[in-house]
Amino acid sequence: MNLHGKDIKIFTGNSNRDLAAEIAAKLGLSVGKATVGKFSDGETQISIGEVVRGSDVFIIQSTCPPVNDHLVELLIMIDAMKRASAGRITAVIPYFGYARQDRKAKARDPISAKLVANLITVAGADRVLTMDLHAPQLQGFFDIPVDHLLGVPLLVDYYRKKFGKLDDVTVVSPDVGNVTRTRMIAEKLDIPLAIIDKRRPKANVSEVMNVIGDVQGKRAILVDDLVDTGGTIVNASYALAEIGAKEIHACCTHGVLSGPAIKLIEESPINELVTLNTIPLSEEKKIDKIVSISVAGLFAEAIERIYKDLSISTLFQD
Repeated sequence: MNLHGKDIKIFTGNSNRDLAAEIAAKLGLSVGKATVGKFSDGETQISIGEVVRGSDVFIIQSTCPPVNDHLVELLIMIDAMKRASAGRITAVIPYFGYARQDRKAKARDPISAKLVANLITVAGADRVLTMDLHAPQLQGFFDIPVDHLLGVPLLVDYYRKKFGKLDDVTVVSPDVGNVTRTRMIAEKLDIPLAIIDKRRPKANVSEVMNVIGDVQGKRAILVDDLVDTGGTIVNASYALAEIGAKEIHACCTHGVLSGPAIKLIEESPINELVTLNTIPLSEEKKIDKIVSISVAGLFAEAIERIYKDLSISTLFQD
């Protein structure tokens, strides 16, 4: 693995071109020339249109829907850069798909997250830069360095500016699995923490939601790492409304928003859902309740620090 390239070059596939352009602009660069399309038989076609020999190449590509198309684009771009003698190749993956398939939940299950990590490494990536993996332990699935950025500081900054006084604000974890992330926001904002405990008494009986903590008459902020179909966050919002929360806000790093998510969110008691733009919002998902915050500045600074061999850990701080 080369430790350094002669200059920075930014490239992107088709997953999130607007974010790539924004990151490049913050670095005073333009996105590198590359054609990313398909042959007539559906195979992915990549053509790099400029010299990358000896350069520090950063390929910005979220593996968001259509996940497999975007993953293959990333793998082939990495291979093309390697064969073009790039000095160092960093796969910048704001949203890492397949992250939820990180263990065998039942017999004969694949561990797809590990397979994808292997594919990225074998393709020729020298390192990975990503944000808010579904489980931080996934960093250990890679045999190359992984820089793992956190979206919490961006969300904390947003709510500080939005609410001003935080006397009546409580941050809420929609399930036990998100307590660590929720606690980080609670500590940085210096506000109380509540937890929703979901239990199913027996088979075919609806879940009972118990709220641990005081949310009555409060402005509640539900926190999750990603919102996919919306079921968890929306059900939690109804539980909070039922016990008297004054306002219900929600936030996540990755707005996957698949299936019925938009309809569920529109009809729910949620006043506002804040997402980061690790995944682009299609037109039908741009509803009044959804606010998108850019991660471009954070990724641009991380890229510059990687290029200059500086510490990334300072970016985790609020």
